[in-house]
Amino acid sequence: MLNLLLYSAAVLIWGCTWLVIKFQLTQVPPVLSVAYRFGLAATILFAFCFVTNRSLRYSARQHGYLALYGGLIFCCGYILCYQASIFLTSGLLAIVFSLIQAMNILNLRLFLKRPVRFRAVTGGLIGLCGLCLVFRNEILSFSLTAGAKGLLLGIVAAYFSSLGNVAAVKNDANGVPVAQANAFGMAYGALFTLAVHFLLGGRLEIDGSIGYLGPLLYLAVFGSVIAFGCYFALVNRIGADYAAYCATLSPIIAMFLSWLFEGYVWTVPALIGMLAVLLGNVIVLTPGKVIKRAYRVAGWS
Repeated sequence: MLNLLLYSAAVLIWGCTWLVIKFQLTQVPPVLSVAYRFGLAATILFAFCFVTNRSLRYSARQHGYLALYGGLIFCCGYILCYQASIFLTSGLLAIVFSLIQAMNILNLRLFLKRPVRFRAVTGGLIGLCGLCLVFRNEILSFSLTAGAKGLLLGIVAAYFSSLGNVAAVKNDANGVPVAQANAFGMAYGALFTLAVHFLLGGRLEIDGSIGYLGPLLYLAVFGSVIAFGCYFALVNRIGADYAAYCATLSPIIAMFLSWLFEGYVWTVPALIGMLAVLLGNVIVLTPGKVIKRAYRVAGWS
């Protein structure tokens, strides 16, 4: 029952996060909104670490990887994600980001020499074909339309986040627990993002309306602290392979909300494409022994 509750919480929170990001695109520049979000989330996590007497002392080398982790995901990844959300509906952006599962496997091979299994290549190709179906109009037009801009920004954002996941693996290998890694990572990400904002000529400003502060609190507390907490609790209880299905299921929630609140119009190719992306992720994440067992149960082998 606890596993089901953790799963449901992570999927529902992350599924709603993509739509809530849209509410952040107000008078406050998106880059500054990213800094506010992760600055607040880092503060909460540091308070949690302090109350629970968790060590926050790490070497310069460890801080180097923590800064890299934060810079890749919580700065570069999310800056581009917020920019992509200007051009794409929240559901489509969630679909684009779901390709991060295949990117993770390829980057772990490239940077940490982890083996790439056949199912990862197969699932990644199926997901890529599905994405092409979802964005077929933008691809066929060969013009930099709003949808095409959003697609490109989303893919690059997902890739930066995938690189950040590689850094997260190094943090774990360096003995930095998840709570502390996220606290420092989000803090570094917020500082880097704030620096980018000032370098672009921005200034500090805030939208004091409930329409902005409410989503900010949701994204910081639920989307950045609670959802990650549920996810990593699942990792500890059932393993990373099965916990990662949260990232595959949440786009379904995001697409439903996009249809409900943003007026997304479904087409047959888009529906087939979305299902292909999700199927690709399932293939990437499902251990080979489980696939073989399913084949035997179905009588296919």
